[in-house]
Amino acid sequence: MSEKPRRGVTVRDSLGEAIIPDGKYYGISTQRAIDNFPITNYQLHEKLIKALAMVKKAAACANREELEKKSPGVCDYIVSACDAVIAGYYHEHFVVDPIQGGAGTSLNMNANEVIANIALEKMDLPKHLDDVISPYDHVNMSQSTNDVIPTAARICIRKLLDELLLTMERLCEIFRKKAVEFDNIVKTGRTHLQDAVPIRLGQEFDAYSRVIQRDIERIKNTGKYLYEVNLGATAVGTSLNANINYAKNVIGHLKAITGFEDLRPCESLVDGTQNTDCFTEVSAALKICAINMSKIANDLRLMASGPTCGLSEITLRELQHGSSIMPGKNNPVLPELVNQVAFQVIGNDLTISMASEAGQFELNVMQPVLVFNLIQSVSMMNNAFDVFGERCVNEIMISKRNKNRIDRYVRESPYLATALTPYIGYKRAGDIALKALEEERAVLDICLQDEYVIRKTGGEEKLKEILDPLRMTRVGENL
Repeated sequence: MSEKPRRGVTVRDSLGEAIIPDGKYYGISTQRAIDNFPITNYQLHEKLIKALAMVKKAAACANREELEKKSPGVCDYIVSACDAVIAGYYHEHFVVDPIQGGAGTSLNMNANEVIANIALEKMDLPKHLDDVISPYDHVNMSQSTNDVIPTAARICIRKLLDELLLTMERLCEIFRKKAVEFDNIVKTGRTHLQDAVPIRLGQEFDAYSRVIQRDIERIKNTGKYLYEVNLGATAVGTSLNANINYAKNVIGHLKAITGFEDLRPCESLVDGTQNTDCFTEVSAALKICAINMSKIANDLRLMASGPTCGLSEITLRELQHGSSIMPGKNNPVLPELVNQVAFQVIGNDLTISMASEAGQFELNVMQPVLVFNLIQSVSMMNNAFDVFGERCVNEIMISKRNKNRIDRYVRESPYLATALTPYIGYKRAGDIALKALEEERAVLDICLQDEYVIRKTGGEEKLKEILDPLRMTRVGENL
C-alpha cells in the first residue's frame, strides 16, 4: 500500500525540498530528523524543551544589539516566542526523537525552527520566512549545537534533581517517623537470611533513613559541576562566531532566566565542550541511590512476606487486587516497583558511561543517548520514590498478627544465647543454642535449669536481665 502524499508547505534547503505538514511550527531540518530518526517514539522531556527555550532567550538577549542591526524589533519577537515555550506552549512541535545522530543538532534546529516560526506568527507573518527571522542567522546567532545542548541538558537535569532531592527529603523523613513509631518493637535480626541476635524494628528503619540521607548529600555534591556551562563556546570551545559582548553577557542573562544564580562559565570552554564527566558523576550517584533503595525494598518485601507462610512482621497497605485467580491476595507492588526502577537506573548508568567514553576529540557526539538516559533515571526515581514514600512506607502497619509473630520469633530464637558468651564462653553458649533449637525450647528456660549458668551469670534475676531481648538491642546505645 503506497504512502499518502504529505499536504503542507514546501520548504527548500541545500539538500533539496521537504513538505512541512500544515499547522506545524517546525521546519525542514526537523522534518529531515523525523524521517531519519524514527527510533524510540518517546517525547522530549518538557523540562528539556523549556531549558532549550531558556538558552535561546538568553542568547537573544545577549545578542540584542547584533539582532537589531540585522532586523529592528526581531529580538523582542524571539524573546516572546521563547517565553511562550518556557510557559509550556508549543511543546507538541518539538518532535525529534530523543536518540539521534548528530550530537543533538536536530534537537537544536527543532528549537530554532519552532521559535522562529512562533516569532513570525507574532509578527502576523506566515511561517518559514527565513529572510525575516532565520532559525540559523537570528535564533541560533552566536551559538552552536555543541554549546546549546550541553547547557540546556545541565539546566534540565538540575531542575529535575532539585525535584528529586525534595522527594528524597520527604521519603527520609517518613522513614525517620516510622523509626520512632517502631522503636519499641523488638524483633529477630537476620544475617545471611538466617536468624541472628535481636534488633528493634525502629533501628532498622532509622538505618534506612540514614542511607537515604547519605544519598541526598551524595547527589547534591555530584551535581556541583552542573553549575558550569559552556554556552559561548560555539563549535569546539574557541567561541568562533560569538562576539565579545555576547560571550560576556549571555551567562548573566541565563542566570536571570533560569533562577540559577550559581551558574558560571566553564574555566575552559574547550574542556566543557569535550567532556561529559559531570553527567557521569551524577549518574553514578543515582545508581548508588538506586542500589540502596532496591535493598530497602527487598527488606520490606521479605518482612511483609506471608501472611501465614512468610515472615509476616509488617503489613503493607493493600493497594490493588494481587491476583486474578487468588481472591484476597496482597502483593508488595510498590517495593517491586522500586526494584524495577533501580534495575533501569543501573542499566542507564552503563549506557551513560559508555556514551561518555565514546566521545572523540572536541565533542562527545553521543550526548543524545546520554542525556536521554540521565533524564529518564532522575524522572523515574523521583516518581517512584514519591509514590513509594506516601503510599507504601507511610502506610506500613504492625497488626496483631505481625506483633504475635515477631514476639514468637524473638522468644524462640536460639541465638539469644549469644549474650551468654562473655559469662560462660562460646562453646557452652553454643551448646545451649543447639539444645534450644533441637528441643524447640526457649534459651531462658534451658538456662534456668542449669546451675552452672545461673552461678556464672550472677543469679536468676541477673540471668533474665542478660537474656532480655530489649536490653540486647540497647548495648551499642550505651557505648
